[in-house]
Amino acid sequence: MAFIDWCVVLAYALGMLAVGWYYARRTSTTDDYLLGGRNMSPWKVGLSLFASLLSTVTYLGIPGEMIKYGPMALAQLVALPFIALVVGWFLIPYIMRLRVTSAYEILETRLGLSVRMMGSCFFLILRLFWMSLVIFATADVVLAPVMGLDSSSVPWICVVLGVVTVLYTSMGGLRAVVLTDVIQTVILLGGAILIVILISVELGGVDPWWPNEWPEHWQKPVFWYDPAVRFTFVGAALSYFTWFVCTAGSDQMAIQRYLATRDAKAARRTFITALLCNLLLWPFLAAVGLTILAYFQLRPEMLAAGQSPLNDADKLLSIYIVKGLPRGISGIVIAGLLAAAMSSLSSGLNSACSVITSDFFDRLSSKQKGSEESRVRLAKYVSLVIGAVVVLLGSLIGQIEGNILELCYKIGTLLVAPLFLLFFLAMFVPWSTSFGTHVAVLCSVAMAVAVAYFNIFGLTFQWMMPASFLTGATVGALASLLPVGGQQNKDTV
Repeated sequence: MAFIDWCVVLAYALGMLAVGWYYARRTSTTDDYLLGGRNMSPWKVGLSLFASLLSTVTYLGIPGEMIKYGPMALAQLVALPFIALVVGWFLIPYIMRLRVTSAYEILETRLGLSVRMMGSCFFLILRLFWMSLVIFATADVVLAPVMGLDSSSVPWICVVLGVVTVLYTSMGGLRAVVLTDVIQTVILLGGAILIVILISVELGGVDPWWPNEWPEHWQKPVFWYDPAVRFTFVGAALSYFTWFVCTAGSDQMAIQRYLATRDAKAARRTFITALLCNLLLWPFLAAVGLTILAYFQLRPEMLAAGQSPLNDADKLLSIYIVKGLPRGISGIVIAGLLAAAMSSLSSGLNSACSVITSDFFDRLSSKQKGSEESRVRLAKYVSLVIGAVVVLLGSLIGQIEGNILELCYKIGTLLVAPLFLLFFLAMFVPWSTSFGTHVAVLCSVAMAVAVAYFNIFGLTFQWMMPASFLTGATVGALASLLPVGGQQNKDTV
């Protein structure tokens, strides 16, 4: 990196800290800190939700997937209209009826305190490992190669990245998170578009990188289930549908965004804004994969000894940033990758903080709630502790095999379906009981692990979430009919 690139990255980091400092002086209540006063702009919150769910894993994973395996993963986008319908018109109206801070308060109303605590713990485990994966991917695949450092430096890079994100998040709360997410969305969208334009200009147009025939190394298109292939059209769409619906309907990071708006209509606009951003970005990231593949196939001398475009697909973008981009532009694109990481980290930290303060300190503490000033101070301390844990976990993620997209499935989404299962049973199965819910979740988690790590029944990782949810829903509905335990409330939420 040239000096001007470092200046761009430093200016970006300082800008994020300035936003946190600005809102730190304008936050006086826990509603302000955790939910932005519940009256935030839907389009801003929508961009924040999009940036929060994107992360560096997706930003790097889609180009790498496109290079090595082809466009089958893009079949996931077919699910977006169905996701909008289910979440926008079925889940969001349920959620917005209650003025809660933590999504898991809903579970206690219907299935009791134990289910609420289980939901809160699942969310915290899910997001802690997901944030750790984001930090690891950013440090190991992007920052270390860009800086010319070896893998031993990854933990220290994780510390620096974590410290900057924790500082502006803990200072400014959700308002700071949302504004920085809006800025970061513009940067990461611009970075992807810029790479496609620059390589197209350098190669003399679109034709040099647009494939005229199906490359031999790409997976052949398969429509229905086939245990011999990684992605099928139906499998990819069903997996993405399950992930998005489960996340949007049970993850505090998403539900917190709805609660930050004034009503269900505004929350629905927030969610649709996030979906439209996904629909815009994914094709550009796929094009990034095609362009950098063509670039290094025409310039193999720019790769180090032992490297190849296919074997190092996840690293090509980082290599291109260092060796292919003009000075100054590299800093902008690196800022885009940092934006993808920091938006996910800041949102995860803020939502985890809201769950810990609401579900553990406020719900389980025998003491009276303190002043608003003391509660805001407690929330900031909680954010700092969570950030430290995430940084420590980040150094362990690299021991699990698989490309970035597979790691995202095996680690970042392992508990997504079991967590949503709690809400599904609470909202849509009137006879569900606490006992049936516990049994269902146990079976759902077992199925997720069996598919992700042991390919049970020949299922690849893309089938993990649908199989996990269907198993849990079936077991929960049946187990709740057993005369064990009682229903907390026969009314749905």
